[in-house]
Amino acid sequence: MTAFKGSYKFTLDHKGRVNIPAKLRKATSGSSYDSFVITRGLEECLFVFALDEWEKIEEKLRNLSFTQSHHRLFIRILLSNASDANLDGQGRIAIPQNLLKLANIDKEVLILGALQRIEIWNPEIFEKYLKQADQTYEQVAEKILF
Repeated sequence: MTAFKGSYKFTLDHKGRVNIPAKLRKATSGSSYDSFVITRGLEECLFVFALDEWEKIEEKLRNLSFTQSHHRLFIRILLSNASDANLDGQGRIAIPQNLLKLANIDKEVLILGALQRIEIWNPEIFEKYLKQADQTYEQVAEKILF
């Protein structure tokens, strides 16, 4: 099972490519070690899923009722922003311009391992997010871990 963890700072190259750290690449399993799907995330980040994990998400989406407006909305937004991404010879993926714009990413990126997915953030936005979430983290930790 895929378990991504850690945080890494990188710079986008002029083609919108970013290096996926070797530790995260090694965490992928099976035949999907170099195949990913990148899409709009939550809280202004991007989600990157190994292909095997993405297939699990697609299966969950297939089981949603298309008669529910919130299901349709979520599927439309998630899938309209989804893009296949394959590692190149240097371990990089290309991030589509529309996704870079959604996440307000210019040059610097923060890559986070988040269990079954990788998150890509603008480092300044992530820092603001952490400051806002600091107290919440402790409260949630008490409920989840203890």
